[in-house]
Amino acid sequence: MATKIIIYTDGAARGNPGPGGYGIVMKSGQHRKELSEGFRKTTNNRMELLAVIVALEQLKFANSEVEIYTDSKYVADAVEKGWVFDWEKKQFKKKKNPDLWIRFLKVYRKHQVKFHWVKGHANIPENERCDQLAVLASQKTNLLIDKAYESSDESLF
Repeated sequence: MATKIIIYTDGAARGNPGPGGYGIVMKSGQHRKELSEGFRKTTNNRMELLAVIVALEQLKFANSEVEIYTDSKYVADAVEKGWVFDWEKKQFKKKKNPDLWIRFLKVYRKHQVKFHWVKGHANIPENERCDQLAVLASQKTNLLIDKAYESSDESLF
């Protein structure tokens, strides 16, 4: 039987929109992996969602059993309450971040994923580490460009 994969994710943005980043801690058996990246102009919600996407894209085997712990109600509720599937049926009309939600659904459907919402800054070690990774990534000097965000009408707000 394959080992369950535990993933913690967090996103951060300074200014919202502003410089942002995501942090990921992945655990499976004895293995642990940390990932992070920063962007020059983005939003907290984009970084929260991108963290989940990037983590799921790291998985090597289809149909993996995955538990994701996030302090993002936006992400956890959208999936666990089924909102994202309704948004998809309506082609994400009038919804923010359609580029990321489409990318998310593509990788989400390859695995057995369960989301758990956790309270942020509640001394959960892996969540605290993800927050630290996300903030540090947002402070790097050579930040990536969130092209979909910067080219969208949303970035004008």
